[in-house]
Amino acid sequence: MSVPTRDEIKDKDRRNFMKLLGVMIIGAGVAGTLRSVVQNIIPPIEGGASSFPILTLYLPNGNPVSTDDLIVNNPQTVTFNFPLENEPNFLLRLGDSNNKDVEINPTEVRIPANNTKYKVPGGVGPYKSVVAASAICQHLGCIPPEIHFNPPSSSSFPGKIHCDCHGSTYDPYSGFGVVTGPTQAPLPSVVLSYDEKSDSYSATLLVGPTIYGHSSDLTGGSNITPSGKTTVTTTQ
Repeated sequence: MSVPTRDEIKDKDRRNFMKLLGVMIIGAGVAGTLRSVVQNIIPPIEGGASSFPILTLYLPNGNPVSTDDLIVNNPQTVTFNFPLENEPNFLLRLGDSNNKDVEINPTEVRIPANNTKYKVPGGVGPYKSVVAASAICQHLGCIPPEIHFNPPSSSSFPGKIHCDCHGSTYDPYSGFGVVTGPTQAPLPSVVLSYDEKSDSYSATLLVGPTIYGHSSDLTGGSNITPSGKTTVTTTQ
């Protein structure tokens, strides 16, 4: 028996490869593109966005949120979804014990879990008192109403975000940093932008630790409809 040449081996390998592709295409039940075959072989990528959307905050009535729509130290919970659906975030207009706006300065926040730090921008709006952060507790993922903001006039945890599930507490006046455990991570802060001319607010970015239960802030959920809007909701 003669020994096959290198060219004959390459030719045979090419024929075998093409036969394999043909079987794969037929098995996939499609009309014959390699892309369709690959889609049947590779698992789909987890749902999410490729970059943070810029979403203007809107009221349920269809009007953009203005400063007058935000109550200083509102005892009710105001939230909006960002960056994906079903990812609630607090929207707060912070004030002092007399319900006068308090300017929130940029700050550096520590993550107790690994003792690293990151920078959180200050408040926005005409009084620089409007801030936002994830409303998903970083301990075990509890959401409102279990986790909620207590106004400075509250008898318990005044001026803090407290989770009734296991007692974690966060400080929205200082970048939503950890006040009491068992959480070992602050609430991820939403970077807001403010348009002075239209008196409107937009969510643009998340900073800090990853949202609880996510491998990244942009995966694990459905994209918000690409309308450039997210609607705020108010609950007791």
